[in-house]
Amino acid sequence: MIFSRKMKAFTLIELMLVVIIIGALAAMVLPRFAGRGEQARIGVARADIEAHIPTALKLYDLDNGGFPSSEEGLNALLNKPASASGWHGPYLEKKAIDPWGREYKYKSPGDHKIDYDIYSVGKDGQEGTADDVKNWE
Repeated sequence: MIFSRKMKAFTLIELMLVVIIIGALAAMVLPRFAGRGEQARIGVARADIEAHIPTALKLYDLDNGGFPSSEEGLNALLNKPASASGWHGPYLEKKAIDPWGREYKYKSPGDHKIDYDIYSVGKDGQEGTADDVKNWE
């Protein structure tokens, strides 16, 4: 292999300039994405509470003539409870876990809605704080 003197390559300074430019662009863009992870978790919890779990509860209600009791909880959507006469589940694919790794809270009849209340205690794990995601608000 013969090397010619006209062979061109990037110099160390040129490479350093490219790295600095990419770093500057990343420094401008990355802060815009900070906090988006938590917004995504809230969105997932809201979708579960407003659509996914209520759909399963409505199917359970159609089959059994009522919603599971608070004692049976959302587990009644996965495993047939003793009170269910027409159970054709499971109505959910997996256990109802919020994006923070805790079970959704369920109460039937609800304190805020007639049929049932569903909520997540949010990131802090404390009930009644601003980060709770509820089906009545």
